[in-house]
Amino acid sequence: MEREVRVRFAPSPTGPLHIGGVRTALYNYLLARKLGGKMLLRIEDTDQNRFVPGAEQYIMDSLRWCGIEIDEGIEQGGPHAPYRQSERKPMYRQYAQQLIDSGHAYYAFDTPEELDAMRARLTAAKVPNPQYNSITRAQMRNSLTLPEDEVKQLLESGAQYVIRLKVPRKEEIRFNDLIRGWVVVHSSAVDDKVLMKSDGMPTYHLANIVDDHLMEITHVIRGEEWLPSAPLHVLLYRYLSWEDTMPQFAHLPLLLKPDGTGKLSKRDGDKLGFPVFPLEFHGVDADGQPTVSSGYRESGYLPDAFINFLAFLGWNPGTQQELFTMQELIDTFSIERVSKSPARFDQNKVRWYNEQYLRAKPDTELAQYLIDELHTQGIEVPAATAEQIATLVKERATFPTDLAKEAQLFFHRPAAYDEQVISKKWNAPVASALAAFAQELTAAADTTPDGIKALLTQVVEGQGLKLGQVLQALRVAVTGAGAGPDLMHIMSILGATETAERIQAAVAALAA
Repeated sequence: MEREVRVRFAPSPTGPLHIGGVRTALYNYLLARKLGGKMLLRIEDTDQNRFVPGAEQYIMDSLRWCGIEIDEGIEQGGPHAPYRQSERKPMYRQYAQQLIDSGHAYYAFDTPEELDAMRARLTAAKVPNPQYNSITRAQMRNSLTLPEDEVKQLLESGAQYVIRLKVPRKEEIRFNDLIRGWVVVHSSAVDDKVLMKSDGMPTYHLANIVDDHLMEITHVIRGEEWLPSAPLHVLLYRYLSWEDTMPQFAHLPLLLKPDGTGKLSKRDGDKLGFPVFPLEFHGVDADGQPTVSSGYRESGYLPDAFINFLAFLGWNPGTQQELFTMQELIDTFSIERVSKSPARFDQNKVRWYNEQYLRAKPDTELAQYLIDELHTQGIEVPAATAEQIATLVKERATFPTDLAKEAQLFFHRPAAYDEQVISKKWNAPVASALAAFAQELTAAADTTPDGIKALLTQVVEGQGLKLGQVLQALRVAVTGAGAGPDLMHIMSILGATETAERIQAAVAALAA
């Protein structure tokens, strides 16, 4: 019988969720939904020293904002609860003991000083990357080198120890990565990792494998930084007799900084001029001072645009299509189309995505953005007018707040006039034509954009000029700027009286 596809996103609550982590969660989610499976959220908080208050809630809020739905987790519950590793602590010990009993793990009683001395000795002997491994363990204080009665006495006396995996000395460890193909690592390159710490908490390696097995995880999709740990995890599945149900591994490519000079890290937040977190995060620095890291949500990015952009950082659909709804991403996604090569972060591209999604929204929704933002500025505008303005300015907006910036010309008369346009386009005949147009406009019956244009053409041609000779000067008179949205629509929204008064004010000011 075919197993139900079950994937998990398993972050540590050590700070804000990096966008690389969001991408990992997204790919897990897309695969699960594509194959009709389940998405789990497991909080891996075994390292209590690095725990950051609020980080756990931040992770859940971030996934919710992105539209990544969790089927089983802290909030949702599920058949494999609890979903927080610190609450699962009692169950890990039995598996560590099982590994000891089967000869695949051992107690290590080495003090920090003894470990430092070992590394110093190996460094002096010019051994690259000094490790506690199949060679060095023979010179250390552990249950493989100490007499059995001494090991028993140490355990009974409460001496501090860790439990380490006994990695074979000469063996090839192989697994088939869904993105990278067959990966082969010699066991001599794998050290005897600690499985249980001296405080009784499991390390990531043991807890991760036990939880994935008990939660029936079928696919482990995670970042490339975990690739060196995969051989160790394969050994753990084998030694715990779970190799038949071992999940399939897929290690995602790195996310690089925009210039390609290295991994885009949490520390790059705001240093590079753009957020690296989905939501704003309030924390403290090393001196205990409050810090704020910017987020995509607070910077005006739409979740659909953010997710669409992230999906393309390492994956492509094999077509020219760039804009995808979440459902379209689910329908199109395949792990085989994820690249091995690092993906370079492009801030201009995520801005482009935001523009596309913002402009595609219904004008009524854009109008609400505009109403809300203008309200904060003390400006109230009717919904119908807001919708007209939003329709007109949306092609010039990247973020929702840009709508209000572009709309300022409707609520504030020009305080100055574009000098470059004035020097080239403003002259006595043009000023005379504009003054005549303003006078006619106040009595106009048709103030639609087409009606205003027809009236303007009639007046200008009656003054012996062509429309092209006055248009830019008219724009400056009405808005103060030499470029902007469609001028006829601007005047229609402003209304005949306001437009005429602005023109008259410009004619008077520029004649002085």
